[in-house]
Formats: sequence, C-alpha cells, structure tokens
Amino acid sequence: MKKFASLALSLSLALTLAACGAGGSGDGQSGGESGAQAGVNTAQTITVQSLNGSGETVALEAPYDPQRIAILDMASLDILDALGVGDRVVGTADTSLDYLQSYITDDVANLGTIKEADLEAVMACQPDVIFIGGRLAGSYDALSEIAPVIYLATDTSVGVVESVRRNATTIASLFGMEDKVASLMDGFDSRIQALADFAADKTAIVGMVTSGSLNVLGNDGRCSLIGREVGFDNIGVDANISTSTHGNEASFEFVVEKDPDYVFVMDRDAAIQTEGAQLAQEVMENELIMGTRAYQDGQIIYLSHPAVWYTAEGGITALDLMLQDLENGLTA
Repeated sequence: MKKFASLALSLSLALTLAACGAGGSGDGQSGGESGAQAGVNTAQTITVQSLNGSGETVALEAPYDPQRIAILDMASLDILDALGVGDRVVGTADTSLDYLQSYITDDVANLGTIKEADLEAVMACQPDVIFIGGRLAGSYDALSEIAPVIYLATDTSVGVVESVRRNATTIASLFGMEDKVASLMDGFDSRIQALADFAADKTAIVGMVTSGSLNVLGNDGRCSLIGREVGFDNIGVDANISTSTHGNEASFEFVVEKDPDYVFVMDRDAAIQTEGAQLAQEVMENELIMGTRAYQDGQIIYLSHPAVWYTAEGGITALDLMLQDLENGLTA
C-alpha cells in the first residue's frame, strides 16, 4: 500500500508540475545576492531552530541558499520579501495583503490557504524548503514528506519585535544575509519606546470584532504588542485566562463596567474579507459604547490594517504597519 501511495504521488507530480510554471528563480539566479553567490558559505545545508508539529523547538537541517521556496505563512513571505529573495518563491498561499499581491500571479502556484494547504500543489512545485505558520501545525508531518518545513511563530513571552528579529535572522541565515536584519529592524525599538511613553499609566481593552460580537484579547496572542511592548494596562481579561486564539467573548456591558481609557478594535471580518459582515465600527458604536469615556474622548482606536494584525503579525513590513496604526491613532 505504501509503495502504491508513493507511485500515485509521483504520477500526480508528473501531471501537475506544469502548474507551477517558471515561478521564482528556478534557474538558481536571484535578485538578492546571497552568501552562497558571494562565495561566503559553500555549505549545502544549514541547521536552524524551528518548531515542529507539536510546537516544540527543534534543530532542523535545511538547504543553504534554497532556490525554490513554498510559502504557507504570510509573516515568512513578508520577511523573504524584505530580504530581497522573494523571486525564489515558486508557490504561495492566497493572501489579501496589498503589499504582497505581487506574489499572487500566474507565475506563482496557488498552494491553498494559510489554514489548508493543497498538498498536491506543494509537491508539484518541488520546493527546496516550505514555510508554515501555526494554523498549519497539524499538516507539519505531511508537508515534511515533501521538503524541510520551517515553522516560525511569534513568541509573546519575548514580544513581537524580538520575535520578528529572531525569525528574520533565522530566515536570513539560509542565505547568508544575517547582516541585513539590523538595518531592516532599524527604528522599531525607538518607535515602541515613544508609544510606551504615551501609554504609561493608561488602561485599555483590546478587542476583536467577529460575526457581530466583541471578543476581548489578552497579552498572550493576537495584538499582544499593545499590552506587552507598548505597555497599556490591558484590563480586559485576567492574566491567567488564555485568549490566544480568538479571545473570549464579552458583552458591551463589560466594556462599560471596566471603563478603560482606550479601546483598541481589530476587525476580523474585514481581515478575512467576510462577505456581508458588519464593519467593526458599526458593531461597536452602539448606545452602550457611546456612553463610555473612551468613546466620548475619541479614544476608540480601530486598527487600520486588520489583515496585517490577523494574518501577518511577525513580518517586518507588517510590524511597520502595525506601529503606524498605533501611532496614527494615538500620537498623530
């Protein structure tokens, strides 16, 4: 049975390989000069720190200077793009992110979504390496049968900025480009500090609007940047309660009761382009919320790039846009 399955996969590969087109730089040339091209490192493989399907940190042997890259994680694509090696991407998950639309073309294979990979399409692209995020942890083993899988994530215990720095360094090491990371990260720490100075001694509720309801978020998952690094006192949830997936549903009376200085709102339906959904502002600005101090003082902040916060947190350009949302809402 196992031999038959392998034969079937091989036949599928032969039939669907053309779907990948030329994609990326299959001839081995790249717009960004890598360490291998510059003669810095002639090793064929490199060991990097990655997560496995169980979310455990492991040492992974990956190809050095990979030429064919499959992307199933937008934060990783964001970093590859910033490093200048995006022309090696031969297949990617679909995305609505404006700044990554150059990868949604006929020359780059559609590999499914960041939640559900098209394994046949991934295999047909013959990638040297595959990048995934947490939504595809359950597919880690299946994808690993095709190529080494690099699974990177945001670690809220060290913060978003440090996670981006670490993950960018990991990805850059595949190409001998570690020296580029410092310049790409330049300015983020000072911007965080300016926001932290503003946030000192201020309370907030961080919320996500989805399907007409408000979910509150803590400092252990999405939008943790607001409470952890920027430093608003997040009074929406008990520190011991997990909110890392979609938060905990809350009533508008809850917001009235807590009466925070600020309310930050991320519109999940806008992020995933839910057809016919109410805008977050329409949901939030009801009679109860309009009676709060935050509303009356103009301190309900709607995050302007919800798709970035929801699908690309951990990318370099994503971090810039997230900070812009806070800067424009708070200090402009």
